Amino acid sequence: MKHDLPARACGIDFGTSNSTVGWLRPGQEPLIALEDDKITLPSVVFFNFEERRPVYGRLALHEYLEGYEGRLMRSLKSLLGSKLLKTETTVLGSAMPFKDILGLFLGQLKERAERLAGRPFEEVVLGRPVFFVDDDEKADQEAQDTLVEVAKKIGFKDVSFQYEPIAAAFDYERGIEREELVLIIDIGGGTSDFSLVRLAPERRQLDNRHSDILATGGVHVGGTDFDKQLSLASVMPLFGYGSRMKSAAFMPTSHHLNLATWHTINAVYAQKSQLALQSMRYDIVDTTGIDRLFKLIEQRAGHWLAMQVEESKIELTLAERRSLSLERIEPGLVAELSQTLLEEAIGPLLQRIESSVSRLLVDAGIRGEQIDTVFFTGGSSSVPALRNCITALLPNARQAEGNVFGSIGSGLAIEAKKRYG
Repeated sequence: MKHDLPARACGIDFGTSNSTVGWLRPGQEPLIALEDDKITLPSVVFFNFEERRPVYGRLALHEYLEGYEGRLMRSLKSLLGSKLLKTETTVLGSAMPFKDILGLFLGQLKERAERLAGRPFEEVVLGRPVFFVDDDEKADQEAQDTLVEVAKKIGFKDVSFQYEPIAAAFDYERGIEREELVLIIDIGGGTSDFSLVRLAPERRQLDNRHSDILATGGVHVGGTDFDKQLSLASVMPLFGYGSRMKSAAFMPTSHHLNLATWHTINAVYAQKSQLALQSMRYDIVDTTGIDRLFKLIEQRAGHWLAMQVEESKIELTLAERRSLSLERIEPGLVAELSQTLLEEAIGPLLQRIESSVSRLLVDAGIRGEQIDTVFFTGGSSSVPALRNCITALLPNARQAEGNVFGSIGSGLAIEAKKRYG
């Protein structure tokens, strides 16, 4: 029978931090192991200068941290909808369009999935945030069109899309026993996306679920934004952020903002940036922080520092406090972090998320008390302050959560089987 055959198409969740590929097969879990036995491939490319080759995922991070000379690129999805996507960068000594770097990574997802499946994939359902770009329909459409172009260039012949939170809803629906009104909260690396969906066991097999999707919404705020604000609040002051100039003005912030943002870290290493910092040093009252910044730049430790901050954010979902050792930069240097500090740092971002969810409920004509379940997914959905601000809107909803990195990929695999057989 047709439903006992493996699906023709796969689903790809190209994430800001991690990516997955789902493929429905009888009797097996949907997600394909992409790196060793792990279902996620971190969305990272490292161009190894010594061996003149790109490496991906955990191996990319390992080679970078081991000190291989090269160029690390992460948060590639953040390029979609940005002006950078129409430009190029220098990689292994020659110019490469950012669009081609996206193609390298997506091609790697396709290649690994096909190798493990033992067959080619020509059709794909790609996940997409509700908004790649807030309040700009043209830029949002351009971002989706770019993904189509890249996907076809690497060999997919038919490319379609599903909203990421809708995909997560279909994954959650696999395990329910009665009808539920569910609010899907997907907090990814680059975006927060929400869907209000009516789910039921007897509706799983329906091809058209349009009437079950009551509302969708989202905002361009995600885990990398949390990391950035935590970095600026706790770590960057140790490197001169907020230093006073002799004129009593604050030191310009662009260098620290670049250093706290994954896809702009390399800008700090540019000669122009370093010369600007050196000329600025003479006008700073206390040079302790900027001198540490020079040490960090000399070691090209920006990505290392960003990883430490991200790890601290993850630990602060469970622990009240964390001491972050910066011994690599200076003996005895420590940044003290806490849940309270994280909550204060991301407070304005949480307000934007809360407003977006409130607006979605109004659009759907649904009161918060009517929601049966709030389903959390995405790598940053475990932040306590975020959960508190969402659950305060939904007093009767029970909390559920799926595989934080796998729900969307699984749901996209379900959608791919429905669309392509």
